[in-house]
Amino acid sequence: MSAASVPAAAAGAPAGAGHSIPPAAAPKPPGPPTFGLRIATGLAGVLLAVLMAGLNENVTKVALADIRGAMGIGADEGSWLLAVYAAASVCAMAFAPWCSATFSLRRFTLAMLAAFMLFGALCPLAPNLSTLMLLRTLQGLAGGALPPMLMTVALRFLPPHIKLYGLASYALTATVGPTLGTPLAALWTEYTPWQWTFWQIIPPCLLSMAAVTWGLPQDPLKLERFRQFDWLGLLLGLPAISMIVLGLSLGERMDWMESGLIAFLLIGGCLLLAAFLVNEWSHPLPFFKIQLLANRNLTHALITLAGVLFVLVAATRLPSSFLAQVHGYRPLQTAPLMLMVALPQLLALVLVAALCNIRRVDCRWVLAGGLALLAVSKLLGAAATPEWTRENFYLLQSLQILAQPMAVIPLLMLATSGLAPQDGPFASAWFNTIKGFAAVLAGGVLDYMGGQRSHFHAQALADHLGNAPLTMSGTVPALLARQFQHQVATLTTRDIYLAMAMMAAAMIVLIPLVAQRIYPPRAA
Repeated sequence: MSAASVPAAAAGAPAGAGHSIPPAAAPKPPGPPTFGLRIATGLAGVLLAVLMAGLNENVTKVALADIRGAMGIGADEGSWLLAVYAAASVCAMAFAPWCSATFSLRRFTLAMLAAFMLFGALCPLAPNLSTLMLLRTLQGLAGGALPPMLMTVALRFLPPHIKLYGLASYALTATVGPTLGTPLAALWTEYTPWQWTFWQIIPPCLLSMAAVTWGLPQDPLKLERFRQFDWLGLLLGLPAISMIVLGLSLGERMDWMESGLIAFLLIGGCLLLAAFLVNEWSHPLPFFKIQLLANRNLTHALITLAGVLFVLVAATRLPSSFLAQVHGYRPLQTAPLMLMVALPQLLALVLVAALCNIRRVDCRWVLAGGLALLAVSKLLGAAATPEWTRENFYLLQSLQILAQPMAVIPLLMLATSGLAPQDGPFASAWFNTIKGFAAVLAGGVLDYMGGQRSHFHAQALADHLGNAPLTMSGTVPALLARQFQHQVATLTTRDIYLAMAMMAAAMIVLIPLVAQRIYPPRAA
């Protein structure tokens, strides 16, 4: 037997073989799907789903008075309806990225879309308040799970040279979506049965499901991830987030820490949240990767995102609130003001993404420019008078057409640049949860500021008028009472506008201190 035949025999070669047979090469794992029409259709489907989730929350919030009147719900019960939806939505944002990685992106997105649509269709048919609360909670869970899917699709499937345009589509949900709430609420409450404030989502969700089914590739299940499931993290994080969001949403109505329930929710929620973060630090498969916060740009983006959302929430709420209190505007009369901001941003987002995609352009200074425009807009609002009508707000709102995308798209660049592919779901969890928390916190803080400043100005004006009996009968006292209320509303609005201008300016100062220069993905 020749020397060459020895290894052949040892390897189990057929008798008489004179040479060894090389082992077959292991098959290469399939590469990522090529971007094309199908992926673009899937991205559009997820974008539509996320827009519907945001619009559903904002439309029902704006149209709450009409919904309460139709369903015989009191003011307190109405505030709980909004609070449980918000709490469930933020919870879902925190845990959805883990679920999508386990059950597959397409499968999980379709399941959440179907649930979101089903629970929304059933809400107007609820026989009692308890059933309605349950349906809104479940719908909040399904709706909150959708925004992280959009960021995941953009980060995973888009090639580097167009990745910023995918992130711009995510920015669309943070800037245009909330602004469209008032016009759509006006449409459904003025011209259709009130049930359409809930049913509006059904046709777009069906279209979204079709696009996602055809457009997104189907990944295999990864149920083995349950072997390392973070049970303690779920048991700590879910109640922590729910308690904090409920406390912030209901705080103003229940007088904040003067209420035992609000004190329990906020203090208990913060303690549970601290324990949750400690657990996440050491868990091998966490929901939140705390170590990512060592990335200065991610940390800066999250902090600034919270501040930007404060300013954007104020930009949406203040004109509507002022015009309603001083001039009795309904959503239909405020709608043109909101549409003026929402529709041109469809073009502005693309232009800002193209600007940030140029290598010579430092996205930090695009961010600074957007924050500066926001600050100027709020300073102009700080000059409001009781004579201001809708036309006086057009200049303020027009500045936000560019300011909002200039503030949000660079933050998305800073948050996602330089991350390893396996860290994408963790970045999505961080960004979306902070986004959800910040929106709720902004609403609570603005309610608190509005209440405190209204009380302060009412006291000051009453002292100035010598504590005149403003509510006594008679034409002159009644007119004076209305002027008194209008002046209080105006001064309160001016104070909040000024505070938002100062916040935007403070975020500009933070940029050179924390953020580091990055380049667009196509130049990497």
